[in-house]
Amino acid sequence: MSDKADSPLTLVIGNKNYSSWSLRAWLVLRHAGLQAEEILIALNEPGFKSEILKYSPSGRVPCLVHGNVKIWDSLAIGEYAADLAPEAGLWPDDRGARALARAVSAEMHSGFAALREHMPMNIRSSFPKEGRKPGVQEDIDRVKAIWRLCRTRHGGDGPFLFGRFTIADAMYAPVVSRFRTFAVDLGDDERAYADAVWGLDAMKEWVEASENEPMVIDDAEF
Repeated sequence: MSDKADSPLTLVIGNKNYSSWSLRAWLVLRHAGLQAEEILIALNEPGFKSEILKYSPSGRVPCLVHGNVKIWDSLAIGEYAADLAPEAGLWPDDRGARALARAVSAEMHSGFAALREHMPMNIRSSFPKEGRKPGVQEDIDRVKAIWRLCRTRHGGDGPFLFGRFTIADAMYAPVVSRFRTFAVDLGDDERAYADAVWGLDAMKEWVEASENEPMVIDDAEF
C-alpha cells in the first residue's frame, strides 16, 4: 500500500463519550479538512483488545492509518496532519508561539495524572461533587495557568490559545469536557476559552454522538 497524500485515511477510535485521546486526533483531522473513515471500537468490551491490535500495534486508540503508515498516538497524529495539510495552520506561525504550543501540548500529553485518573472524560454525565482527590486541584490550577499564559501572550487574534485553533486546543479539548462534567470553577477568561472550544461545530458533533452511544464503562461512572 502507498503512503502518498491522496491515499484514503482511516481513523480508529474508541467510545466518543469516554475516549479523550480519540477526541484529540479527531478534532485535528476535522480542523485540517482531512476526511477519514471512522472505525469505532467499543472499549472494555469482550474482544476489544484483539480488535484494536488489527490496526494499532500499541493496542490503544486512536490510530491513524494512511496507506502503509500507522500512527498510534494523538500528538503524533496531529503532527502528521500538520504535514499533510500545512495550509490548515495547525501550529502557530510565529516560532516562539509555535514552541510554546508544542510545549503545552507535550505537557498535556505526558502529565496531569491525577486529573486523568479522578476526573475521567464522561461527556454525557455530570458529577459536580466527585473527583476532588489529592493532586487533582494542582492539575486544575496548572491547566488554568497554561490557558491564561497562552491567551495573554498569543490569543489576541481569536478565542483559542493561540488565536486560531491549533493542535494545542485539540489537546486541551477533553479537559474542557472534564471541567464541565465535574463542575470545576473557572475565571471569566478561562470560561470564555472553554466556551469557545465547546462551541466548535466539530465539538458539538462529537458531543451529540457521545450522547447517543449505548455503551457504558463502569470505571468512568460514579
